Amino acid sequence: MKRLTIILATLALIVGMSSCNDKLNVVNPNNQTTYDFGNTESDLQEAIIACYNRIRLEGTFARVGYTLDAVRGDEVWNSSQQWYLAYDNLNATATDEIGNLWPWRDNYHVVNRTNFVLSKVDNVDMSQDAYNQIKGQALFLRSLAYYELATYYQTVPLITDYASYSDINTMYASNNTQDEVFDQIETDLKTAMEILPSRDDGGEWAKGRATCGSAAGYLARVLMFRHKYAEAYTVLKDIIAGKYGSYHLMADYGDNFREGPAYENNAESLFEVQYMDYGTGGTDEEWTPVNISSEATQGNAVESNYASQVFGSWGDLAGSPWLYNLFKKEKCTDGRLDPRLYWTLVTYEDEYNSDTGVKTAAYPNGDPRTNTVYQTDITETPVSNTAQGGISIAKWTYARANIISSVTTGLHNGINLRLMRYSDVLLRAAECENEINGPTQTAIDYINQVRERVALPDLQLADFPTADALFEQIANVERPKEFGCENGRGIDLLRWGFFYDAGRMNQLIQHGYYKLDGTANTDELTAETASASSFQYYNKGHEYFPIYQSTLDANPNLVGNSANKNEDNGPAFLAKWSVHPVVK
Repeated sequence: MKRLTIILATLALIVGMSSCNDKLNVVNPNNQTTYDFGNTESDLQEAIIACYNRIRLEGTFARVGYTLDAVRGDEVWNSSQQWYLAYDNLNATATDEIGNLWPWRDNYHVVNRTNFVLSKVDNVDMSQDAYNQIKGQALFLRSLAYYELATYYQTVPLITDYASYSDINTMYASNNTQDEVFDQIETDLKTAMEILPSRDDGGEWAKGRATCGSAAGYLARVLMFRHKYAEAYTVLKDIIAGKYGSYHLMADYGDNFREGPAYENNAESLFEVQYMDYGTGGTDEEWTPVNISSEATQGNAVESNYASQVFGSWGDLAGSPWLYNLFKKEKCTDGRLDPRLYWTLVTYEDEYNSDTGVKTAAYPNGDPRTNTVYQTDITETPVSNTAQGGISIAKWTYARANIISSVTTGLHNGINLRLMRYSDVLLRAAECENEINGPTQTAIDYINQVRERVALPDLQLADFPTADALFEQIANVERPKEFGCENGRGIDLLRWGFFYDAGRMNQLIQHGYYKLDGTANTDELTAETASASSFQYYNKGHEYFPIYQSTLDANPNLVGNSANKNEDNGPAFLAKWSVHPVVK
């Protein structure tokens, strides 16, 4: 149920002007300001919904805020060769807007609204349960925004006091270090974990909202970014044990990428962004903070970038040939294709014609896979972009749902974006176990739970003699196949330090090969056969995105990050941590 999307509460954060003549001060009860709003439990419940609204903007998760991290990774490339190109090539200048400004602007809107709630909640009379719910959600959503900001822009202002916006001496905030931001995120998420209900205890209320399980999952992510594997492992094992609610893998991997109450907010999802099912919202598109409308479509536009241009999309982003061939290299226990290929990339496969409805290892009740895409029976793989080619992406699109015959571009897709799933908990637990204790059967068992869902053969511990070997399997086989083309791969490359090791950079270049031949090329490309690789254009420091130049110009206390300065982050990373060498 998408209760959060049904409630449309607009919070006007406007400070009214005061008259010099008290006799002319007439209070309009219909025009609330931040002075007189937020002083009741009802106000704060509305304000929290307004905070959730801001994670559905262009720069948060409605489009580029989601897709830019995928483009930064090695599973997705810019098939239109425009719009995202500077971020695909990791060489954006400070005047490029879509990645430098939009996620910054929209995530700080989340910070602003959650800071407002947190500035009020301690002074409002309400039950302990209501207090915990309101404060916990605000802390989680602020942490989510800062996690995105710190992993996109590295050094960002850490603003936690709402009063600072009204003081000229504190309004223009300076950069904080990434560690300082992560320290605050850790503190906030630990509190949220303690006071938010679980998905079980929260019941209907918890559907679509942050829970203690959401906070625990993101805390593990932050800890692992900082290589605090022992601390992260404790949290992950507690999630697995059910301390923060009961989670399990859905029997059908594809259930994580469908819309509707039977699939969304399911038992595998720790947190997801809520959207209205296709065609059930309004007609106005809320792209930016100024596009507020009571008739908003309440959808996302990821499909407009991911889907095939043949079916009406903008044809901007394609899945990498490396990812496609990774799926093809390993079959299920009955010799059939990994079902995750079907839900990740749109390709024509002979098997999809012959096996529909057949009881297979991955689908014992009947295989749903077909070569029907957007209600069209295809005979070849449709291109991502009609000029440059590429393999279109199936995730977060209706390509497999077949409820529409073509893409409606813009904010119209209603599939909830699952930001964290239980399979991530299992694979992260395996990674932590491997980092702490080396390759063990425990780590293998975590991985095999994820593989068994899609009927792949179990891994054997004997095949991984070193921690480096098992890490290679996790980083470049298990995670790409489970989370291919989702938000998070770019962040993984950052935390693993792949940009700071020659062997890993060469590997990324190989993963990033693409062909500009106007076809959906699925060949295993090499330097000789590829048109290029996104990573061959990488400028040092641009694994993060530059802070927008106009933002720097407007704030005298703000300085550029490593991307603004073309500064190598390798020495600082390697002074603290090491990079796993490539294992072939």
